[in-house]
Amino acid sequence: MLKRVFVAPDPGRARLRFAARAVLGIGLAVVVCGIAGQSLVGVVTGGLAALLALFTVTDATVRGQAVTTALLPAVGLPVLAAAAELHDHPVARDLTFLAVVGAGVYARRWGPRGHSLGVFAFMTFFVAQFLHATTDQLPELYAAVLLSLLTAAAVRFGLWCYERRLPPAPVPAPPGGTGLARVTTRQAIQATAGAGFALVVGQLVSGQRWYWAVGAAWWVFVNTTSRGETLVRGFRRVLGTVVGIGLGLLVAVPLDGAALPTVALLTACVFGIFYTAAVSYTWMMLCVTVLAELLYGLLGVLDPALLALRLVETGIGALGAVLAVLLVLPVTTHTVTDAWIQRALRCVHACTAEAAARLAGSETADPAPRVAELEQLLGRVRLSVAPLVHPLNPMLGRKRRARRVLALLDDCAREIRGLVTVAADPEASHDARLAAACWRVETAVEALTGGTRENATPLAPLPPAAEPALAHLHGLERALAELATPLRAPSGSPLVGT
Repeated sequence: MLKRVFVAPDPGRARLRFAARAVLGIGLAVVVCGIAGQSLVGVVTGGLAALLALFTVTDATVRGQAVTTALLPAVGLPVLAAAAELHDHPVARDLTFLAVVGAGVYARRWGPRGHSLGVFAFMTFFVAQFLHATTDQLPELYAAVLLSLLTAAAVRFGLWCYERRLPPAPVPAPPGGTGLARVTTRQAIQATAGAGFALVVGQLVSGQRWYWAVGAAWWVFVNTTSRGETLVRGFRRVLGTVVGIGLGLLVAVPLDGAALPTVALLTACVFGIFYTAAVSYTWMMLCVTVLAELLYGLLGVLDPALLALRLVETGIGALGAVLAVLLVLPVTTHTVTDAWIQRALRCVHACTAEAAARLAGSETADPAPRVAELEQLLGRVRLSVAPLVHPLNPMLGRKRRARRVLALLDDCAREIRGLVTVAADPEASHDARLAAACWRVETAVEALTGGTRENATPLAPLPPAAEPALAHLHGLERALAELATPLRAPSGSPLVGT
């Protein structure tokens, strides 16, 4: 697990910059709140608002990110007011919280912006429970949120806007459909049911910290689609929490809220959350757990009993999420995996066509955006296939098939990147055989995605050094041809899913 986090590829040091900028933005937000005379509650609220703004806003363009960031107060402040107003009305508070859960998940149908606003709304209500916010604190909390969002925005769009130098990274939309066939609709119902279970059982365990269970259920659903993904996410959340609580007993409890070491560790946790998020949910949850423990230490309420309670509430939330995805309108791993693989293969087709046009002399053809889209889609494929390659998956045959699919898709991506590099070279050959090779790739893709073309005879091997573009196309065709075996399972069994 350590190797996966610290040896994982980080092209362009994107994760490092993401984490370093988060530390800077959140640190400055906390300093600004302190200079403005905010209390500890206000400073914590501001720091968490800045964290969410820097973490959850993932629009493809800088302009889109700025618009989404500007919209965060529009959903966050009303939710904060509702949470404070309903503090002494448990039934109305609980029903409102569940409504926020359902609306927050349903908003994902509108893409990255809807997802960001939904997460911010939920976390604003959650933070109000965490801090026991009341109406007399609202002016201070409003000011803390606004100051922190402005500070985070100044860092993200002014002081350190590295995205302006990068091509937009398309974020794949979730699978479509209408009504209950739409994945986001099903997930909204599932998340509400899971959170309802967590809320009721969590309150039976603790009338003060019940919201931990709801938070655990909510975050299990974030960035998942199928029941398999959700089950794996639930397992990793509990594992990360267990390890984080163990570290808390060794580090956070002995510190007892001591200011300087606590601030230093909080900084390390923020960095860890952002640096590990893309490669290990378990490590991210470990960092989140330790961060929460350090905050409770600053608030003067941390002790071993509280950590034990957090573990129990996390387990309740994860159980609620698991029961919901298994029993309420389940979305199978096969359904989601098949959709993402089909989209990735069609993107391979588009990448090849753009690169071929560029090699043929077209000045308008640009395969780079298609390559960025392919990387995003392959990330979604890996996420959807994760349950099938998990060490605890007992279905060894499907596990082998899923691993083979991932390896071959990675081969496709590698050949596409090589082809695009060749196409970018103004001296690259415009050999007439490229058209035939690209046609063969299109044929292979259409055969895998339900097209009607008959398979062509494979290309004869070509010398990679002498024919770089053709060599990449040949490698791509070979990988696509080999994909037919794991994707077309014997005896009519489903595509790599369950």
